[in-house]
Amino acid sequence: MLPLPLGQNITTMISATEPDWEREKPVRGRFEPGKKLLAAIRHYQLLITHSSFISRTIRLFVVLQYRFWSAICGADIPLNSKINGGLLIPHPNGIVIHPDAQIGPNCLIFQQVTIGIGSKPGLPVIEGCVDIGAGAKILGGIHIGAHARIGANAVVINDIPANATAVGIPAVVK
Repeated sequence: MLPLPLGQNITTMISATEPDWEREKPVRGRFEPGKKLLAAIRHYQLLITHSSFISRTIRLFVVLQYRFWSAICGADIPLNSKINGGLLIPHPNGIVIHPDAQIGPNCLIFQQVTIGIGSKPGLPVIEGCVDIGAGAKILGGIHIGAHARIGANAVVINDIPANATAVGIPAVVK
């Protein structure tokens, strides 16, 4: 591995605008339920754009596949969710995402994360390359800037600027 330039870490090297689709690809022979769940969601979203008899038939099998991997993962990530490419969910257990929440490219979401409705009207908009720690809650019409980091068990109810780290209940920028 090549050394990184001074003042940069690996997360600043990942694009916040261009999805890295390789991150989502399941590795053959490995048990990666999060990647299989994302693959079913992506496949369904591709098929929904076509209206032929064949795509409608295949869609039924993809929905069954999605439901199987959702049950295995214990995750509630809707088929019509607004998630850009390159999402990593290494431990998908208990992840809940509202279908209208927006998640940018190359994000990392750990287990037991909830992204949904809160006291502020609207739903979260999460820019690219955001790392969300285990058990975090991102609630309401808030904006999370690119390359931000949300700490484990943080409850985010206010906007978080780009490149910031938010921790605590309620989350504050550190």
